Amino acid sequence: MSIDHIPVQNGTPQAAHTAWPAWLREFENTLSVHSQYILHGNIRDQYVVRTEGYLSSMTSLLWRALRDDGYTCLIAYDPVDGLHVLPAHGPGADQARITAQRLLPSLSAKDMSLDQLRKAITAVATAPNDRVGLVVDYAARLTRSPIDPTDEERKFFLACAKLAATATPPPGVPLAGRLYNPIVWLVDSERELPPWLTAGNVQIRTIGVPQPSLGDRMHAADLLTRDLQRTSTDGRPAHTVVETFAVESSGMSLKAMAGVTRLAKERGIAFEQLPEAVQTYRLGVVENPWRQDTLRRRIAEHQSLLRDRVKGQPTAVATTLDILKRAAMGLSGAHTGRSTSRPRGVLFFAGPTGVGKTELAKSVAQLLFGDESACLRFDMSEFSAEHAADRLIGAPPGYVGYEAGGQLTNALREQPFRVILFDEIEKAHPSVLDKFLQILEDGRLTDGQGITTYFSESVLIFTSNLGVLRKDKQTGQAEQLIDPGTDYRRVVETVNAAIKWHFTSELARPELLNRLGDNIVVFDFINRATAGDIFRLQLDNVLRRLREEHHVDIELSAETDRHLLTMCTTNLHDGGRGIGNKVESQIVNPLGRLLFDEPQPPGSRLILTGVDAGDFRLERRR
Repeated sequence: MSIDHIPVQNGTPQAAHTAWPAWLREFENTLSVHSQYILHGNIRDQYVVRTEGYLSSMTSLLWRALRDDGYTCLIAYDPVDGLHVLPAHGPGADQARITAQRLLPSLSAKDMSLDQLRKAITAVATAPNDRVGLVVDYAARLTRSPIDPTDEERKFFLACAKLAATATPPPGVPLAGRLYNPIVWLVDSERELPPWLTAGNVQIRTIGVPQPSLGDRMHAADLLTRDLQRTSTDGRPAHTVVETFAVESSGMSLKAMAGVTRLAKERGIAFEQLPEAVQTYRLGVVENPWRQDTLRRRIAEHQSLLRDRVKGQPTAVATTLDILKRAAMGLSGAHTGRSTSRPRGVLFFAGPTGVGKTELAKSVAQLLFGDESACLRFDMSEFSAEHAADRLIGAPPGYVGYEAGGQLTNALREQPFRVILFDEIEKAHPSVLDKFLQILEDGRLTDGQGITTYFSESVLIFTSNLGVLRKDKQTGQAEQLIDPGTDYRRVVETVNAAIKWHFTSELARPELLNRLGDNIVVFDFINRATAGDIFRLQLDNVLRRLREEHHVDIELSAETDRHLLTMCTTNLHDGGRGIGNKVESQIVNPLGRLLFDEPQPPGSRLILTGVDAGDFRLERRR
């Protein structure tokens, strides 16, 4: 419905003003004291007038406010389309066009120079007998840089600043309604105009236009779904679906909500699935693996994959599977009753080194998405500097690397269905942790270019070694707090206490710990039996590689096998990684050297002996 045809309610224009957006009420209420306005923020959206069933653009609402205060017309200018006049049709349109053409003879001009635009602004602001307003859209595009304008640009804005400071209300207007002919600048950010334009100039008022509130989204959701078939097959009342749609649209503009309803119509999405269509719109994907039976079947049929790859950690594996099953059912964060924009799953793996934390994260990616490369890993030791967060989300405008964007945000926009691993989180700079707080709370990040990235379809995994070692501040020596063989309950208590102290006392960020909740999973040291299993697995990998790539079949004699097992599993402080290091130094290196010096023909079948003497020997198998 066109705003020019909206009837005035109750016969009084002011009666409906309380239903206007707050920014419009501020504009209308201050017309008698300010000659120019800078509107910034959510200026390209549509806006709801709650008592009337329509959504409107900003220029239409500005004209509505001026019309109700007795103005003849509103002239709008943008660098692409030039000048146009509101009202364009209906009552008052002819008079508006005549008034605008008298003030601005070059009304049809599109490519106006700054000098022509200055004259137009001056003509409107100083019109002696006409009540008109002028909107300058895309005002930031009038200058190459707000802090370094050209001479022509500087003169233009200087003239506008002087015009604001010296403006006087049109003569003949009653004192109680001494209203200026306002000039309105529309910018995304108030910093996009020269700062000295407003500095000390009380005649210029800056008004921020916020993102729509939940109330705005509720009204818009009701309006936008009126032409849909508002019946649900799952028995939910229509108003419940509409309310959920509004809640799920948190952080979205009303224009974007309109886009969601158009998408639902085009794709034939059922009314009750409208809230889910929000994520489809945000992510730009139609097929969401989380909502497919295939992913649930993978978890059900292949959950043994985690147990096979991560040895000796039944508690960690069981907790991880519980969270993945909850994520697959769409129940993450369900207890809060809030939007499901938070990540699908969050896990904090803590405990000794080399016990399978990183391996379990990779296994989760393999289980969920069928590919270990779906695990995006960030080593937090590389993000210990103060400005390290810029690498994740992109540098601010004007800084080196701004055009490249952020490593994290870029990767997630390319593929939103990921496992994101933040390894050794305690080594990250506190400014990086602040970004994690935003992700855990809102499920989104806005990068340096102003682009929002959503984490609602990802699984976040943090790892940490906190609680295992403690460094003496005086000597710098590391003290082992827990050792292999320590009772698991004491391991859990020690690690949890260290994590709590780190986030609450050392970092002073208890809110981040609260967001993690009970998703902290403490890993145990591997025991002797598990160490033997890991040794066997790694040894089999070595021998299989020789069979597949060199067609040489090698087995170990019983004595050699026992000796290597003892050598590789004696020290369990470094866990499976330590065993792997020993397998590499005690088996892979000497075996590679032996086969290099004494090449074996393909198809050879050999027995490895002689390790007791410090060197390997290969004997032919019969």
